[in-house]
Amino acid sequence: MPIYEYQCKSCGFMHEALQKLSDEPLVVCPACTRPELMKKISAAGFRLKGTGWYETDFKSGAKKNVAGEASSPAKATKSE
Repeated sequence: MPIYEYQCKSCGFMHEALQKLSDEPLVVCPACTRPELMKKISAAGFRLKGTGWYETDFKSGAKKNVAGEASSPAKATKSE
């Protein structure tokens, strides 16, 4: 279950809540009890590091870097 961050627009209280993805967002501030709690946008709790399976696994030959080929249309036209 993800941890969501909330901040009250009324009193500024910051709150973290462990919730299911299907749970409704919290609205009532636990500090001032006003319905002014807003969900904050924050960074994910994990990062994908390294070369990554999505980039190099299951590819062979000249198709090692799909992202690099997409950014360079000149290479795509030469191979046709």
